[in-house]
Amino acid sequence: MKDRSRSRLQGTAREAAAEFLGTFILVVFGTAVVAQVVLSGGTHGSYFSINLGWGLAVMMAIYVAGGVSGAHLNPAVTLALAVHRGFPWRKVVPYCAAQLAGAFVASAVTFITYREALDRFDGGVRHVTGPHATAGIWATYPQEFLSTFPGGFIDQVVGTALLVMLVFALGDRMNLPPAPGLGPLAVGAAVLLIGMTFGYNAGYAINPARDLAPRVFTALAGWGGDVFRAGRHWWWVPIVGPCLGAVFGGSVYDLLITRHHPRDERMREAS
Repeated sequence: MKDRSRSRLQGTAREAAAEFLGTFILVVFGTAVVAQVVLSGGTHGSYFSINLGWGLAVMMAIYVAGGVSGAHLNPAVTLALAVHRGFPWRKVVPYCAAQLAGAFVASAVTFITYREALDRFDGGVRHVTGPHATAGIWATYPQEFLSTFPGGFIDQVVGTALLVMLVFALGDRMNLPPAPGLGPLAVGAAVLLIGMTFGYNAGYAINPARDLAPRVFTALAGWGGDVFRAGRHWWWVPIVGPCLGAVFGGSVYDLLITRHHPRDERMREAS
């Protein structure tokens, strides 16, 4: 009989596959809830439903991938874990590549599913800005009043720093972590909270994979290069800002909380 175990993914490949699927779940539901609200003209949802949809998408994605890869689902989170929590640096690139791939495929699925609704909304002509703009279904774009730097950059640093501080707190066994199985619910609630409080400026990307891969997809799917030029070349801010914000947020949590845990408990945690 053929040994099927030889065909199973193992090690980093297995974890990367989980990151791919988890990020796919996150982005396919996140982009779809925005598509439903935008393309229906607000008759099938609101800004609150967008926030709730993204929060639930995060929760479900963590349930899908958490037991295999830890469900980073976000290159900024992966970077913060490598800097502050000993996540192996050799896994950073495979994780990030899987996250980007999952977000790209998810963008395609949402596009295919809502293709006819898109055509009805914009007449088949894809717009990045204006009353018939639909590029924002997939990637974030700043409000007209928001500067790329420092305003937009600060927005992304702050949002992602808060996310990582909350993720570190929820995973801190020497603090007050949620009961087993409830961690994904708590992280989803954290994303919902960030969206409801820091979403106005630019849509709270706080995740390079969630923003860059869908933006690339839209560039290839009919929106063109304007997706990189819009918002005063906004595209780089949701990449650089979250990465710096994640490392900063982890540093703040460790400075004020982790380093003050009793020494013997910290040693047990490290072991």
